[in-house]
Amino acid sequence: MSVSLIRVTVLFAVIIALAVSAFAQTSGGVKGKVRDWNGNGLSGISVSARQKGEEVKSVQSGKDGNFVLEGLAPGTYNIAFDGDGYSTGVLYNVEVKAGKVRGLSERLLLTRDRGSMVFVKGIVFYRDSTSLAGADVELYVVNGDGTDKKLFGTTTNEMGDFEFPAVKVIQKLRVKATFKGVSETKDIDVNQPQIYRTTVTLPIDRQSN
Repeated sequence: MSVSLIRVTVLFAVIIALAVSAFAQTSGGVKGKVRDWNGNGLSGISVSARQKGEEVKSVQSGKDGNFVLEGLAPGTYNIAFDGDGYSTGVLYNVEVKAGKVRGLSERLLLTRDRGSMVFVKGIVFYRDSTSLAGADVELYVVNGDGTDKKLFGTTTNEMGDFEFPAVKVIQKLRVKATFKGVSETKDIDVNQPQIYRTTVTLPIDRQSN
């Protein structure tokens, strides 16, 4: 490589570096952490800066829910948060200043979108159809080959009722109730987002409890 070509290359690199530096000093951004209502970081959430209803720039949150959205011209933006299975959240009128990355509120919480989720509730009964309190109840997803994987576990209340957290729409769920070593299962065919109610009757007499 000739000396003149090396000088041109170095000069070009310097110009690019100065341009990037100047842009960083004249632009700004926002950063933060997206969480669910249990405080867990949410990954893969789209974080977008919008002006006049148009998306200016966007990034996705990392595996721990953290994000940094930079390269925004100084001004006021609406910051929107979108994720599969979650309701859209928006922070309105967020001011971005040149040369600064603004930290957003620690309470960037997204709630589950009930319109795309499945909820399972039910009651566990004794053989004589009276409610059974204190039974262990587990929710499983049933795979295509018939095997299952546990999702949640809970215990029936004094009325024999149980309820599980929301899950995304899937084809089949299985509820398993157990009390004093006796178990019974009930499969639920899931075809759309809604609340599914079921009952499980254990072959146990209340008198023998």
